[in-house]
Amino acid sequence: MAKNFKTLQAKMNPEAHARAVARADEAIQEMALDELRIAREMTQAELAKKLKKGQPAVSKIENSADMYISTLQKSVAAMGGILEIRAIFPETTVRVGPFAKLRKRHG
Repeated sequence: MAKNFKTLQAKMNPEAHARAVARADEAIQEMALDELRIAREMTQAELAKKLKKGQPAVSKIENSADMYISTLQKSVAAMGGILEIRAIFPETTVRVGPFAKLRKRHG
């Protein structure tokens, strides 16, 4: 019978929990947008169709060093994901968002 993860986690000693968190952090990969698309087994043409753009627009997005967060969010969503932005400090990590609220206030 499967056990609830929270129940198992609560029984872990602090050192084991810290090791598990560290392994999970290592498993989170950093990828460029084109690498992510390839890992999701999508072509630029397929992504362009989902974004309702042309393939050259996807190429431009993937090769851009600077883009709007909304562009990145739409690209990730078209690949089936959810964009999460984190601020990492020595003592903590904080998820930053939601950006929709900021757009409404300032846009």
